[in-house]
Amino acid sequence: MGSNQEYNIAMSNAFSQLPIFIEKNGGKFYTVECPLFEGCYTQGKTLDEALRNIREAIKLVLEEKKNLEILKSFRPSEFSLHTITL
Repeated sequence: MGSNQEYNIAMSNAFSQLPIFIEKNGGKFYTVECPLFEGCYTQGKTLDEALRNIREAIKLVLEEKKNLEILKSFRPSEFSLHTITL
């Protein structure tokens, strides 16, 4: 099965929304990370640019078979973000 076909199958079976973290760094750039995939992060000067970039980064990491498998099995029942003070 070709990479594009596997990607399309994974996307059709996958949860349509993925978790991302967004951080504004020193007022200059937005950094965005998808914690589902190791090393999947990017940045942009605007929030829109950063979101476009993370979509592209996710498409690129999905070229790896192990990430397609992660996406196929991704079925969260809840998302939550918490912080702690050290």
